[in-house]
Amino acid sequence: MTVLAPIKEQLEQLAKNAAEIDRRRGESRQPLFDERLFKCRARLLTACVNETQSLLKTLEREQDAGKLSAMRADHLCETLLNQVSALHREMATMEIREKEKDYAPKAKASISQLYQDVAQHQSWERRLEDMVRDCETQLGQCATLKEQQACQQKLLALEKRLTRCRDSKKRIEGRIAFREKKG
Repeated sequence: MTVLAPIKEQLEQLAKNAAEIDRRRGESRQPLFDERLFKCRARLLTACVNETQSLLKTLEREQDAGKLSAMRADHLCETLLNQVSALHREMATMEIREKEKDYAPKAKASISQLYQDVAQHQSWERRLEDMVRDCETQLGQCATLKEQQACQQKLLALEKRLTRCRDSKKRIEGRIAFREKKG
């Protein structure tokens, strides 16, 4: 067993993971890594893993042939470790970045879509106001302290929802006003 065997095993696992990720995600719009780290400028993880495996084979080949100087060995090992680390980081953070896309700003909504959003928020606002009034009425009719506390918590939660709804509606109205003023 050579010194490089654990890295070889790690790369085999990375190759499997990369193939699965590439199958699910497909090709990225731009190269995944800087050209100083990966020469292949690949948009798929599999190609990057292949380059790292090729670098490992070069290191093994030169080591076996006795042609490996200390400086060359340092350079190849450092590059190899940097590539393996980068691949691990990329795969570990990929799921997080996919989730971030859900919260990224969407493409500009049309003015008619913004008006529909305002109408939807107005509807929610009316319903929440009704729920707040009902809860206030219930609060006045509570017989025990425990019921009163539960009703107060419910009322507080409803008021927070109503505030968020109103804030959201104001932001949408602000976007409409900006768009209309802009032309």
